[in-house]
Amino acid sequence: MNPEPAGGSALHRVNPAELAPPSGFSHAVTATGSRLVFLAGQTALDSAGRVAAHTLPDQFRTALGNLLAALAACGGTPADLARVTVYTTDVPEYRAHAAELGRIWRELAGRDYPAMAVIGAVRLWDEEARIELDGFAVLP
Repeated sequence: MNPEPAGGSALHRVNPAELAPPSGFSHAVTATGSRLVFLAGQTALDSAGRVAAHTLPDQFRTALGNLLAALAACGGTPADLARVTVYTTDVPEYRAHAAELGRIWRELAGRDYPAMAVIGAVRLWDEEARIELDGFAVLP
C-alpha cells in the first residue's frame, strides 16, 4: 500500500495490493493541501449555454474540458483532482466507450487519476446531456 506522489501536488494516490488493480482511477487519494476546490457538475455546454457535442465521447471531452477550465480558474491543475464523479444516462454506452474515454482523460488530464465513480442517472439537468462530471481538488 505505497502512496504514489502526484507530481508535486498535495495528493497521494493509494492502491492497496489486496484490491483489484485500478484502471483509470485510484482506489483512494490522501490530501494534505491547504485549499479545497469544489467543482460543480459540468456537462458539454459551450460558452453560450448549449450542449455542443452529441456523442458520448465528444460530450465527455467537452465536460472534462469544462471541469478542468473551472479548476484552472482557481489555480489548479488536473494533478490536483482528488475526486471526480461521472454521471451518465447510459452506463452500458459508457462502458462500451471506456477505452476511448480513457484516452480522452489521459490527453486532457494526464495519468494522475483521482478517486472516481461512475453513476447511472435517469436524466441530467441539461436535457441533451448524456454525461456530467463533478469533483473536488486539493491545492498545495
